[in-house]
Amino acid sequence: MKKNYLMLSAGLIISVILVLNGVIFYKKYNNEASLCSPGNISGKASIGGNFNLVDENEKSVSNIDVIDVPALVYFGYTFCPDICPIDAMRNAEATELLFAQGVKIKPIFITIDPERDTPEVLKDFTELMHPEMLGLTGSLKQIKAASIAYRTYYQKQVSEDEFYFMDHSTLTYFLTPEKGFVDFFRREDSPKKIAETITCHLTKT
Repeated sequence: MKKNYLMLSAGLIISVILVLNGVIFYKKYNNEASLCSPGNISGKASIGGNFNLVDENEKSVSNIDVIDVPALVYFGYTFCPDICPIDAMRNAEATELLFAQGVKIKPIFITIDPERDTPEVLKDFTELMHPEMLGLTGSLKQIKAASIAYRTYYQKQVSEDEFYFMDHSTLTYFLTPEKGFVDFFRREDSPKKIAETITCHLTKT
């Protein structure tokens, strides 16, 4: 009886230690992340994950293939009249600011309109934005799966012709190969703020 009690006590102590270590790590990680982005959701949130798409060079790729360096991921479409080009250019400017500091980052543009955004169309679009920007498309099913993984929203507006618009969310996600999702940026965030936040994350977390 005494032996069983001692074994139970030892097991309980080990469990408590493991839980406390987990809590300490979680707080440390999120405290460090919050120093870089106090107003955003940072840490290991359930955003991002596996996807299989087609890049602008018509090559089948996975998330592991394309997020091989720190990356800015944005979901949009090339026929977008104002929001998407502005956001994509803003991400391109942030990329340039980081390049000037010697920080390698990859801006990624995932279309939510694969019916019109072929690899060729995407390549024309990304080349206008930044030489390092990578465009990704795929089947309707593949795009939907990627959107669900990143918790984005999009919906095709009703139209009687091919000149339709898409309703969609506009967050940009920052990911690294090691941690996956790290942070997100809103439309009002400037290139400078994005570059500074990313530099902070890469040096402090």
